[in-house]
Amino acid sequence: MTLERGTLLHKRYRIVEILGQGGMGSVYRAMDENLGVEVALKENLFTTDEYSRQFRLEAVILANLRHPNLPRVTDHFVIGEQGQYLVMDYIEGEDLRQRMERLGYIPEEEAIQIGAAICDALAYLHSRKPPIIHRDVKPGNVKITPDGHIFLVDFGLAKVVQGSQATTTGARAMTPGYSPPEQYGTARTDARTDIYSLGATLYAALCGIIPEDGLARAMDNAQLTPLRKRNAKVSRRLAAAIEKSMAVYPEERFQTAEEFKKALLSASTKTLNPNGDYVVTPPPPPEEENAKESPIVELARPATGQVVETEARPISRPRRKRGGLGCISITALLALFLILGLASAAIVSPAFSATLLGLFRPTPTPTAVPPTATPTSVLPTNTPEPTALPTLTPSPTQIVIVLPTETPTPTNTPTGGGMGEIAFVSERTGLPQIHLMNADGSNIRPVTNMVGGACQPDWSPDGKRLVFISPCSDLQSNRFPDAVLYTVNADGSDLYQIPVSIGGDYDPAWSPDGRKIAFTSLRDGHPQIYVFDLADGSIQRLTNTSPDFKASQPAWSRFGDLIVYRLIRYEDYQIWKMDSNGQGQEQLVRSGPDFWDSNPIWSPLGDDIYFQQRTPNSPINSTWLMRINYEDRGKQGVKVEIGPKPILNVHFSPDGLWLAFNSVETSDSRVKPDIYIIALGSSERQRITTDKSADVDPVWRP
Repeated sequence: MTLERGTLLHKRYRIVEILGQGGMGSVYRAMDENLGVEVALKENLFTTDEYSRQFRLEAVILANLRHPNLPRVTDHFVIGEQGQYLVMDYIEGEDLRQRMERLGYIPEEEAIQIGAAICDALAYLHSRKPPIIHRDVKPGNVKITPDGHIFLVDFGLAKVVQGSQATTTGARAMTPGYSPPEQYGTARTDARTDIYSLGATLYAALCGIIPEDGLARAMDNAQLTPLRKRNAKVSRRLAAAIEKSMAVYPEERFQTAEEFKKALLSASTKTLNPNGDYVVTPPPPPEEENAKESPIVELARPATGQVVETEARPISRPRRKRGGLGCISITALLALFLILGLASAAIVSPAFSATLLGLFRPTPTPTAVPPTATPTSVLPTNTPEPTALPTLTPSPTQIVIVLPTETPTPTNTPTGGGMGEIAFVSERTGLPQIHLMNADGSNIRPVTNMVGGACQPDWSPDGKRLVFISPCSDLQSNRFPDAVLYTVNADGSDLYQIPVSIGGDYDPAWSPDGRKIAFTSLRDGHPQIYVFDLADGSIQRLTNTSPDFKASQPAWSRFGDLIVYRLIRYEDYQIWKMDSNGQGQEQLVRSGPDFWDSNPIWSPLGDDIYFQQRTPNSPINSTWLMRINYEDRGKQGVKVEIGPKPILNVHFSPDGLWLAFNSVETSDSRVKPDIYIIALGSSERQRITTDKSADVDPVWRP
């Protein structure tokens, strides 16, 4: 739970404000009341004995770092089952993301200065005994102080791994566009991982466009757009150095940060000291910046390859008269000071990892292979599938501290079960009912046989039970005034009705810890979001809007601390977020009145939220898929290209690498929808149901 302003931690640190928030905790500006100085307080909500032991060891290692371009770690402590905390210097100023938003893109000489300074910091980290790998270099983690000095921040919690092991189960802060391919899999990350991320950071800073993602490039689904094609003013020498640093294969990059720094300095038109104190133009004073009425320049994702300027405007306002569809502005990167890094540990099969991550060259097979269906089993199984998707497990760490040891690489253990199964709604028996099938569309069998029909299934996190609603005889209306929530075993046994009040309950979403179910209800006269506690049977209302505003479609973050949802406000369909207790409500996506946003879902891999979008009052068959990162909240989303419209009721596979959704092969609204799956980053969708009746609402089994 987010700490309130004024909270005193460890009898010493008084919370001043929250600087950033993520799935594993928050980062705060606090006052050290012993010394009378401001500090950055980084929180981690993982408190198991193993993490606590690891936390103490790694915090001590970080506390011994001393470098002019790195903040100092000054303290660490654990508070019972509440959280672990790392105390660091509070670095004032703007981060590089803010600078890019303010300027559009930064001048070449500034990029060289910033790159050289960060190279110095990385060279220092990589030369420690044991070596330290940052693994989350990105614009938001590069700070520029009021006097123009440059810092690499956001150390997170380190991960101690075996020095000789080729893989690690530690978390990898995978930021699309900035992370190299090996960071997504089990291949070893080393100094060259940070070099790639720094190169991608400088690429984005110089042209205002995030580069194509490393994993997509490794899978031959994308190619890096030459930097000078984005910004012809960049010198050929500098562009060549940055593009070399971003090579897909680590052996083709600069091998050390010092090599990269020399290449950057050699591209400068000025004579720079290789060991100099690198500084850039200081950011404007806060009062000067706030007084400006200049436009906001937003960073474009490579989906469109353009920088779009939009005037600053309120996040929410009454609908204005529309004069056309206009252009969709691409995501602006929202500035966060010392944002809590989110990570996911990638536990991938060796063959998959080797193909993607440079252990071997990729084979010329661009089509992704879907997970092999589990044979007729209804209940979860822990048996690994021969072609199953790689399983990823969350972990609260970002930096790797490599300890030299000869301990053998541990064997990866598959987690969970039933990954090759999908629950969905089908009208093949007349009324809509919940069905279960293998991920290739085989072995379809019914789960429910409700008199009024059943729909909107969602799995418990252990994959053993489903929550759904009934009755729902008309899937097209999307209105369920009489619906009740039920839970049931995957084999259709042990049906349980959740207590109902006057009005319909629908849009159920099971929390990641399995203890609660969020849902929409009409019990107070208009749609609002509630939470049902499975342990004590209590129901808590989370939203409390006026009757003109309708809150619905809740979706949990992967750690259960946040909920995203749809809010219909001033006739706009908007995506909002709130804490799991209903506090901290704010608009997550700003699409404006020309677009309707709905059906948000959270990626299991990190802080990306996906949602549906269409133009107001357009047919549902015109819906497409969008994405926004939580750090970019308050900005616009990025369109996700996964083939023809519509893209409806999207759901992630447990590892976050596949999507299931319902669609049709034609824009004819009379055609019944079917279930499709697609590998994330691919354009090759696979149709897995072909019944003449409607098949919708796919949800992948945990």
